[in-house]
Amino acid sequence: MPLNHYVTLGRSGLRVSPLCLGAMTFGKDWGWGSSVKDSEAIMDRFFELGGNFIDTANAYTKGHSEKIIGDHVGRHASKRDRLVIATKFTSNLFRGDPNGGGMSRKAIVAQCEESLRRLQTSYIDLYWLHAWDATTPIDETMRALDDLVSSGKVRYLGFSDTPAWKCAEAQTIARMRGWSPLIALQIEYSLLERTVEGELVPMARELGLGVTPWSPLKSGVLSGKYTRDKHGKHEAGRGAWATSSLGDKTYDIVEELMRIAKELDTTPSRVAIAWVQGRPGVTATIIGARTMAQLDDNLAAIDVALNPAHIAKLDALSTPKLNFPADFIANGAMFLHGGTTINGRGALPWPLSPESDQDRH
Repeated sequence: MPLNHYVTLGRSGLRVSPLCLGAMTFGKDWGWGSSVKDSEAIMDRFFELGGNFIDTANAYTKGHSEKIIGDHVGRHASKRDRLVIATKFTSNLFRGDPNGGGMSRKAIVAQCEESLRRLQTSYIDLYWLHAWDATTPIDETMRALDDLVSSGKVRYLGFSDTPAWKCAEAQTIARMRGWSPLIALQIEYSLLERTVEGELVPMARELGLGVTPWSPLKSGVLSGKYTRDKHGKHEAGRGAWATSSLGDKTYDIVEELMRIAKELDTTPSRVAIAWVQGRPGVTATIIGARTMAQLDDNLAAIDVALNPAHIAKLDALSTPKLNFPADFIANGAMFLHGGTTINGRGALPWPLSPESDQDRH
């Protein structure tokens, strides 16, 4: 599927490219990342190929990421209006100010104004809650966000890095009160982070939120450069974000990615991204790129077609242990509809059920 074969995001009419350009690497203010010139070149390449969805946050490179986007495309109406620009709030950029970040009305409005200034635009297409702030009532947050939508400063809303139960509460309140609903969920999702399949992904599918995974390569661990024979010798640019994931399970997955990549004449990175993009509920996977070579490699994932055998093998190697009641529910089919098939799913008879109508009391 080409990059310009757009998809609607969640329960909305917003059309986005199936891959989203993550801008956390824009700027070297954190000691790593892309120069301004390289960031602009990466954006141009992505847009030229049909990509229209770019994701940043107020905190990325201390606000510089937003400014780079604003300087390059935000200030140019002819470019800006063709893009879906997403940014996030909650991160505090003002040390010592208790209201500088978070989910309160005061913080949200201030952060939105600051992002608009840096992005040099009059509106944000998709405004994400970056991470849940447990000190703020969720109805205060949702009402403040609804006001931003009503004012025209924000078009759509989404949540990132928030428990499923809190997302569900927010969505329910918004629907009941006629406020702007959430349309998207941004979560870490990869072959090394699948616990989101327990609560977050099912919640998103049920409540109309399109899933946009971040870190599909687990900070580069699934790119193929971290191999078993180099264990202990890696100098990860992302430090513990990468090295904390290294171990036998990771190396087993990486070796399978490399095997599939060789079979398909592609790269492990592309295979890993293609696996994420094919997961149920996923709309647009967020890819990050510090260099043009990384961008081109990641974008080519859109042309990778994994067959059922490839998917089954990767699924088996990466199956996570989910929290209760995931296993209980998965095994519950036998006592819910044992001996029958519902929606294509068959279930063995429950051995403790009556064998015939005459056995029932």
